[in-house]
Amino acid sequence: MSGPSVISPFLRRAIPWTCRRCQRQALPPNRRAFTTKPPTNPIPKTRKRRRILVASGGLVLGGATLVTVNDDAKHAVTAVQRSSRVVSTLFININDYRKTLKRDQEENYQDLLKACHLRCAKRTLRTLEMNGSIFIKLGQHLSSMNYLLPGEWCDTFIPLQDKCPVSSYESIEEMVRKDTGHPLSEYFSEFEITPIGAASLAQVHHAVVKETGQEVAVKVQHPALDEWAKLDLALTRFSFESLKYWFPEYDLTWLAEEMEVSLPQELDFYREGQNAMRAREYFKTVRHAPVVIPNVLWAKRRILVMDYVSGHRPDDLEYLDSHGIDRDEVSAALARIFNEMIFGTNAPLHCDPHGGNIAIRHNPSRPGKGNFDVIMYDHGLYRDIPMTLRRSYAKLWLAVLDADEPKMRKYAYDVAGISDEHFPLFASAITGRDFSVVKENIAKPRSTEEKDTISEALGDGMLEQLIQLLGKVPRVLLLILKTNDLTRSLDENLHTRQGPARTFLILARYASRTVYEEQLEGLRGTLLWPSNLVAFLRAWSAHIRVELRLSTYETYLKMRAMLGMDAVL
Repeated sequence: MSGPSVISPFLRRAIPWTCRRCQRQALPPNRRAFTTKPPTNPIPKTRKRRRILVASGGLVLGGATLVTVNDDAKHAVTAVQRSSRVVSTLFININDYRKTLKRDQEENYQDLLKACHLRCAKRTLRTLEMNGSIFIKLGQHLSSMNYLLPGEWCDTFIPLQDKCPVSSYESIEEMVRKDTGHPLSEYFSEFEITPIGAASLAQVHHAVVKETGQEVAVKVQHPALDEWAKLDLALTRFSFESLKYWFPEYDLTWLAEEMEVSLPQELDFYREGQNAMRAREYFKTVRHAPVVIPNVLWAKRRILVMDYVSGHRPDDLEYLDSHGIDRDEVSAALARIFNEMIFGTNAPLHCDPHGGNIAIRHNPSRPGKGNFDVIMYDHGLYRDIPMTLRRSYAKLWLAVLDADEPKMRKYAYDVAGISDEHFPLFASAITGRDFSVVKENIAKPRSTEEKDTISEALGDGMLEQLIQLLGKVPRVLLLILKTNDLTRSLDENLHTRQGPARTFLILARYASRTVYEEQLEGLRGTLLWPSNLVAFLRAWSAHIRVELRLSTYETYLKMRAMLGMDAVL
């Protein structure tokens, strides 16, 4: 049975998906959402034998992995189909790129390369859609990596952001009975068949608890994930390792490694429930952050029951404006929340803050311009940042604020082991600015010339260096950078009057606080001791100097906004 399309206030817009039971039946053509004809492009004769060997290897890979995935032999054919789709698309693309790259001396080489990017991206999109499962999530992730992938790839994958599966009610009911030993009716007096939200790994239903009458949101994992997750991860690793073999300069195997660590955590809803409750407790003590995290009633590995708390996406500008919610204040609140998670002592870091995992709710009981709540969903992907890394990262940003290049280089090495050779590239990667600007004054507006300089640099071989650099930095730092990128994207979608400069100021404030707290921690004994008093005054004065600089610049941004001047980009 196929589920209907929905628009989610919780997660993402979804498209129909068909469960395995229905796939065994003859469905009308309009239900076969992901069927397509096999490639008809002829393969050069000289390549045929190699292609046959490669495809055979792919089938062997699929069959070997299947042993660890599912002992039920009746799914062997499907496993081979999934494997062969990935392997055939992979090697057709590799062959396409190899032939195109050999034409680098031709006048229209750039046009040829762009056309190759687009062809390969479209082939890959069809495979991701046909295989579904975690391949949809992989495509969604790749679509946001415009700093690493050509635009043709990212743009082609954008539709996957709205293509999330919807599992049938019957399959969900069967999964709940299997996991808990009881039917849904034992727990809920009402359970809406149509989900209110769907994502690549799960969907959310509105329900009413049978015993208490409480309204809840029930997050349930797509049942098919258990069947194919291990195979799909193996195919993902095989794909990136094959790309590395043919194109060593584009080593993206670290993406596959990160997925192998992250995905099992995201698929464990009991762990997600613990993360949510930990974050909820942490933010109870953070008064300036208007965070609402739904309370978790109970959770199992594939089922999570929580308070029903709804809101609107942060990019729903019509909702914000109609309720008198200041976009600049929403932007500032999001910046404070996620910088608290990055720099706060023992704070958990939410590593997937995209627009579907955050909602804004009007709350007139909050005073002034802060008349809203920020609701946070989906707590599956969390990391703990070691204190030494938090502090070195804070010092790195303060050095950036001061345009102190020697200190920037020192703390870049402390944070990620970055050598002097790779430092300019790393500095540009974390700030999104040209290195010449980082050395001078990162607070100045971004010029058209600077944007062109960055684009030209990526086209002149810097992209390969960036890929290799990111493959060497600590994984937790990659997730911090990912969080920064996603929050920057949230800010851009708000179209604020003050621009992203204010969010940078908020980051600098948290960095200054972190360094100040470290210096206070180093004091031993009473402040009446002369050396302690001198150390305290030195730390306090440095912290206040940063605060005054930031406050002055923030006032300048507010004045520009009041006068209707353009945002500082």
